[in-house]
Amino acid sequence: MKQSIGAKPQAFPTPTWVVGTYDMNGIPNAMTVAWGGICCSNPPCISVSLRKATYSYAGIIENKAFTVSIPSEDYVKETDYLGMASGRDENKFEGACLTPVRSEIVPAPYVGEFPVVLECKLLHTLEIGLHTLFVGEIVDIKAEESVLDENKNPDIEKIRPIIYGTGNRSYYSIGCNIGKAFSIGKEC
Repeated sequence: MKQSIGAKPQAFPTPTWVVGTYDMNGIPNAMTVAWGGICCSNPPCISVSLRKATYSYAGIIENKAFTVSIPSEDYVKETDYLGMASGRDENKFEGACLTPVRSEIVPAPYVGEFPVVLECKLLHTLEIGLHTLFVGEIVDIKAEESVLDENKNPDIEKIRPIIYGTGNRSYYSIGCNIGKAFSIGKEC
């Protein structure tokens, strides 16, 4: 029997992404987010939700762009740091010993060490409550060759992205492939 646990921001899985922006002085900033996902396939779009109090919020508004760097498990400590420190107080790229790379397409930096980056131009903002939902059109994806499959698509098992557990506030790795989408259901 299912038990009611109330209304909470819990859904599974939740990605662990790093949003890159420039501040008002052109200094690169990065922030870890868990509230995000694909929100449209044509045009290809993602959404991320940030509180107005974050330093990255103003960077997105000012530059009308952001990047999403997808970290691998190898960078879980650095990713967590980027979610704890504030760009108001320090250069988070330096603090995490990560490399800011200037996007050639949008006015935002991305994390050079992370295997996949989505470069986005801001399409919409929606004030929801504590958070603002930013919808960004994906204008390019950059991926390390080592994480691409035979069709030149990012391979989740090669990327080894970090998943966030909202209930216990912990990071997880992905599991193994359990079936081919739009195929395994035919066995029912």
